[in-house]
Amino acid sequence: MSEFDFDPFYQALNRAGLGNWQAQLSAEIERALTKRDGNLPAWLAALAALPEISCDYCSLDKPEVTAGTVLPADAKPVSQLKETLMQLSPWRKGPFNLHGIKIDSEWRSDLKWARVAPHIADLKGRRVLDVGCGNGYYLLRMAGAGASIAVGIDPSLLFLAQFTAINHYCRQNTAFMLPIGFEQMPEEMQCFDTVFSMGVFYHRRSPFDFLKSLRLLLRKNGELILETLVIEGDQNSVLVPPDRYARMNNVWFIPSVQAMLAWLNKAGFANAKAVDVCKTTVEEQRRTEWMPGESFAACLDPVCSDLTIEGHPAPVRAVFIAERP
Repeated sequence: MSEFDFDPFYQALNRAGLGNWQAQLSAEIERALTKRDGNLPAWLAALAALPEISCDYCSLDKPEVTAGTVLPADAKPVSQLKETLMQLSPWRKGPFNLHGIKIDSEWRSDLKWARVAPHIADLKGRRVLDVGCGNGYYLLRMAGAGASIAVGIDPSLLFLAQFTAINHYCRQNTAFMLPIGFEQMPEEMQCFDTVFSMGVFYHRRSPFDFLKSLRLLLRKNGELILETLVIEGDQNSVLVPPDRYARMNNVWFIPSVQAMLAWLNKAGFANAKAVDVCKTTVEEQRRTEWMPGESFAACLDPVCSDLTIEGHPAPVRAVFIAERP
């Protein structure tokens, strides 16, 4: 394995009736891959070093995305696999299990998926887009839920390498990750049945432009699932951090639940509702062997865990669902 192969994606795009977007997406993918990350050679070397182990099973519909075969834990290919996967650290999203190697990622993404999944339309047969998909954990869960095609976009080449490593063993042909940003998506595609945007909204400088662009990616009556940070307050309550928020320097707007609902309506969505509000905990986001750097605990006030290290309200996340009328 040397370079990333997008031919299976283009084939799936045609099967899904979206082949007319191939030329534009292909051009953006090629453009993205020319912006070389200095770490890319090492990541490609790690992908090339993945041991060839036959895969007897693959599970995409359980909390731990799993692919593998029954091998002794001390078998040489297994120990080589862990060493190789470690070269793709840090692993932010998961968990995954490849041939008995448990990738205990920083985020227990399965917990968020468990909060989201009960409230959304059945994904079986749907064309799905995940904006800011990370390494594709949710994409694979979407495929496991029956999506006809699940497309994820994220400009990080490390995340693409991680997704490629996972799919080297899963070998599924429904979920695909593209190394492009949201701005590189063709405008007004209006073709997805479901669009997910989880953990992205507060990083956008222009929230209404972002919401409008999300709406134009959906078909008529398509469903948006948006998960974002929120604060307490009424329809007029919005936190605009003057500097960092929970050590993040690119957080622009954190609305209240009521403000977010008003923004969705103003952006042209219908039937907007909040289906889950949940405080982030150190059990859901934490340091692990696979992400050894600072994590969520370092973002909180050491005396009062209800505050961030900067003195803002500690992170609370809400899931919103809305429709394109």
